[in-house]
Formats: sequence, structure tokens, C-alpha cells
Amino acid sequence: MIKRLKYEEIDWQKYQNCLDNSEQKIYSAEKKFLDVTAKNNWDMLVFDDYKAIMPVPFIKKLGLKIVVNPKLTQQLGVFSHKDSVDINELFLDFLQKNYKVWYYAFNEKNSFKTELKRRKNFVLESDSYENIRDKYSPKRKRKLRLNPDVADFSEIKENVYFEDAKKFIENNLLGAENIRDKSSFLEIIQRFYENKLIDFYGFYFKGRLINLIAIYQEKYTSVLLGTYNLKELVKFNGASNLIDYAIKKNIELRNFDFEGGELPNMEEYFRGFRAAVKSYPYIENSKIQLLKSYFIRQ
Repeated sequence: MIKRLKYEEIDWQKYQNCLDNSEQKIYSAEKKFLDVTAKNNWDMLVFDDYKAIMPVPFIKKLGLKIVVNPKLTQQLGVFSHKDSVDINELFLDFLQKNYKVWYYAFNEKNSFKTELKRRKNFVLESDSYENIRDKYSPKRKRKLRLNPDVADFSEIKENVYFEDAKKFIENNLLGAENIRDKSSFLEIIQRFYENKLIDFYGFYFKGRLINLIAIYQEKYTSVLLGTYNLKELVKFNGASNLIDYAIKKNIELRNFDFEGGELPNMEEYFRGFRAAVKSYPYIENSKIQLLKSYFIRQ
């Protein structure tokens, strides 16, 4: 019932039609997004001639396809006109039987009989900016009021030059484990920029860039792909003002996706904008588990 297609075998018109009419539609399953984050290293699982689809990105290690969500790709999963537990279970079973899965995240609309772990995401639904701003927490509203000694010497700029943005991200990127991780992350950011899919907003103090956010733009969603800060000047609250600026610019036309986070301080930060908490299921195996599964099946 489920057919596996290689990238070059996918019928892109049928794929897009299925995604556009799906209950679970999400920006990260768009071809243009996955082509940036995964390049052409993804398969497609198809149910009954594109009545349901599931993109499966992978990397290759020792001749094996290892399934893992690419950097900046929070959710994927099954896409269909109406979410079906039974169909989702078929995809889950096929995935686990036919691939080595390191980490794969489904989307928030996917439901399963199988009990899966879940992670949090935070989203503001499209509304008037006035309604959205009025619901901010008192603490977040205070953070948006700049001290006069900061306000008088600061400004927000759109369309930060890419080379300036890239250099700032490179110098202030947190969480990259090594030089290779940082390099691959910057390559993805550059591909987004080259495909005109990303905007950079900068907060400047006395002409110096001290905060930067990267916003991915889809016609139905704006996505906070990254927040980067000059550590010693975080207290100026430039990042909060940049996010508020991006919300004001986009929220009446599209949802605003904060891209989640499991750290308590990050959750508190996003909740301050009164973003709704969403959760999505995922499956994960350690590298040791993957090695064991490889040798057991030999």
C-alpha cells in the first residue's frame, strides 16, 4: 500500500497538490524548503497514488541511509486530506522496517496508536498585531520598553547585508558542537538566502550590530529560524524588540512560528509572547542502537 520513491522519481505536481490540500500542511515539507536543508537527499513514501505522503530525509554513512531531520527542519511526518491514525501507523511501521532511523519528527497534527515521545513548539496564530501585542506577558512588555540611554542610540534595520549577517551568526552561534557543524549550518543559511527565502532583521546600538534574527518566509507562515546575540549586550533586550518587530510586520498575514525549544528558559521566553504551545511526536535512536540494529540484521 505504501510505495517508496527516490527523489528523482517523485511526481512534484501530485506531491504539492497533496501537501496544499492536507490537514497537516507545514512549511518544512515544502519542496523548496527541503531542497535547501536536505538538498536531494530525501525519499518520498506514498500511499495510494499520493492520497498521503511522507518525506524521508537521510544522510549516508558507511553505505547506509540514516534517516534524520536536517538542521532547521523541525517537523515533517505524514500529510493527507484528513489525518488518519491507521494510515499514520502504516507509515510509521514502513519507516521503522525499511530504514535506520536516527531521528525523525512527525508534525503536530499526526496521531498514532503507538505511544511516541513528544516535543514542544510555540506558535502565534494570525491576528491583528494590536490583539497579539495586548496579550504579551507584563514581563515581555517591560522588556520591550528600552531605556532612554539605549533607545536614543539604537535602531532596527531590515535586509541586513548577508555578509554582515553571516559573520555575526558565525561569531555568535550557540549549540554548534564543532567547526564542521557550524560550517554546515552556515551553508544552509546561505542557501536560504540565495533562494530568497530568508530575511535578516538587525538591532543596532551606536551603529554596531548586537542582535540578529533570521526569518523564513512562507505565504502562510513566518518562522523564527534563529536568534543571535552579542552576549555582553543581551541586557539591552534587542532580541525581544526584533521578534516583536517581525511579529508586527507579519502576523496579520500569516502565523508566526517560534520553532520551539525544550530548555525551560526558552519556553518561558516564547510564552512571554503568549504563543500557543503545540507538541509533535518523534522517534529517536542512539548511535549505539543504530549499530546494534545493523549487525543484528546482517
